[in-house]
Amino acid sequence: MHRKPRILVVGSFVMDVIATTEKVPRSAQTVYGKSFHMAPGGKGANQALQCARLGAQVTMMGCVGDDLFGEKLIEPLKSAGVDVSHVLVRPGVSSGVGHVTLEVTEHSAQNRIIVIPGANRTLTVDEVAWIQDEIGTYDMVLLQLEVPLEVNRTVARWAKEAGVPVMLNPAPATDLDDELLRYVTYLTPNEQEASMETGLPLASDENGPCRADLQKIAAALWDKGVEHVIITLGGSGSAVVQGSSIRYIPCVHMDHVADPTAAGDSFVGALSVGLTAGLSQEEALAFASHTAAITVSRMGAMPSLPTLAEVQALLKERDYRGFDAAALDILK
Repeated sequence: MHRKPRILVVGSFVMDVIATTEKVPRSAQTVYGKSFHMAPGGKGANQALQCARLGAQVTMMGCVGDDLFGEKLIEPLKSAGVDVSHVLVRPGVSSGVGHVTLEVTEHSAQNRIIVIPGANRTLTVDEVAWIQDEIGTYDMVLLQLEVPLEVNRTVARWAKEAGVPVMLNPAPATDLDDELLRYVTYLTPNEQEASMETGLPLASDENGPCRADLQKIAAALWDKGVEHVIITLGGSGSAVVQGSSIRYIPCVHMDHVADPTAAGDSFVGALSVGLTAGLSQEEALAFASHTAAITVSRMGAMPSLPTLAEVQALLKERDYRGFDAAALDILK
């Protein structure tokens, strides 16, 4: 590919309001927090921004409210060169908000998030109709579950009909629509989402998730038409299940974990860029792991997403030999 990959993201905008504490309060308890800050996010917007920072040409479709947060949510994407001309501003509706409680200890950080969807859930099929005529110009369509299911289903069908691969990051976890899954090329749930979406248990021990459980979950998703199942496993990396074999892609560990809020979005965005830039699936997964590692070492959602140069530097620093980091120079 001699041009930069073109990626269409249809998804959410969410302003994260983040309270950092050393101790999460129990019911009816009040505790003092350490800090408070706001950071623009939303799974769709995070993934779009990560794709753009890694060098892809990105178009974002979504909806914000006509409130104080709306403009602040769009601005980081615009600054990164994302085409936001199709983003809708909904009068009289609030933008999406994510209420994040971040419990921070000396060596780790755990988050609890409540998402108020706001304008994201008002997006309609009629408002994305322009995509049907243009979808064939993209190399990948990237979807999540923070906008109405009928929008995702329709866009995925148009992509399938046009021969454009669809990556669905099925988060937040929910019961998945079988029709939607028939149109999905790459499904990227985490282990909890994979279990919930198939209704199958996923047990773990000191060696990580049970291989037999992973295989059963992947088989259930293949039966619904998904071509590639990639299950992210947090600190255990990710697993690609193919028939009776499982390939584990190790997690890239950093000395300090500051905030895991956008780790999954960073991983999925980088995976999309890697695949559309010509990397093999295994190479793209390693690229995604290095990208997400930088993200968790920083605070906030969008502010933590790294650039291509930063990921290339980490690949060299960790002496990754799977592919030459300079192969990604086509994205510059």
